[in-house]
Amino acid sequence: MSVTALRCRTSDRTAGGARGAEALALALDPAAKLVGKPGEPRVSSWEDDLRDSHGCLLEAGGQVEDMLAAGQFPVLTSSDCSICMTTFQAVVRQVPDVRVLWLDAHGDFNTPKTTPSGFLGGMCLAAACGRWDAGFEPSIEPARVLMCGVRDLDAGERVLVETAGVGHAARLSQVVPALAGEKVYVHLDMDVLDPSVLPAQFAVPNGLSETGLRTLLTDVARECDVVGVEVTAYEASEDDETRAVATALVASIVAALLP
Repeated sequence: MSVTALRCRTSDRTAGGARGAEALALALDPAAKLVGKPGEPRVSSWEDDLRDSHGCLLEAGGQVEDMLAAGQFPVLTSSDCSICMTTFQAVVRQVPDVRVLWLDAHGDFNTPKTTPSGFLGGMCLAAACGRWDAGFEPSIEPARVLMCGVRDLDAGERVLVETAGVGHAARLSQVVPALAGEKVYVHLDMDVLDPSVLPAQFAVPNGLSETGLRTLLTDVARECDVVGVEVTAYEASEDDETRAVATALVASIVAALLP
């Protein structure tokens, strides 16, 4: 296992994401690699964020590819889901038959034509699946993605998800039968949890429980060939004590997936 925290800014609108990425990586491995420096959080258009974070996004994919090429199990922590535009490329190059398990409150399947918010982080999976051109090569077929925990889709985004053929597990019990025996890369956005369990920047009610997510990851690790994991959107508090408690919780959940 190799743990890396990507601290540089992608589309961060708060400081908590980069803080959480670093705290989680160090909780999982005190010798974790820390890449980049946190940028100034701000609300920007997707065009500006895509331009300004280009180098950071490339670094995300490069880190995952290097870990996989070295025969390691990659664990990448980052503030935002935008990294999937390059990390999925890296995984597919190294593991061509891989499936992606997308655990997130959001589908992130908007395009420049459908996005109501202009948030790059809400458009990244659609870019990775070739639904719009973000300047990176499309990396994965939509049918090789299985969503679970997604409960907040914009109207236009919902149409895109359905017409693209992205898989959707409406219940946790459907995930393992759909992926058993396959090579799986896990995208874990911590807002898949209910906000009562863990605060989130873009909180959506009716999320997974701590027990539900931990059990799911344990089952996936047992029944699938998990090749790596990226963990995003852990919004860490500035308060040291609060952050320590939350980080221990998130680390214990992620650990269920690790070799």
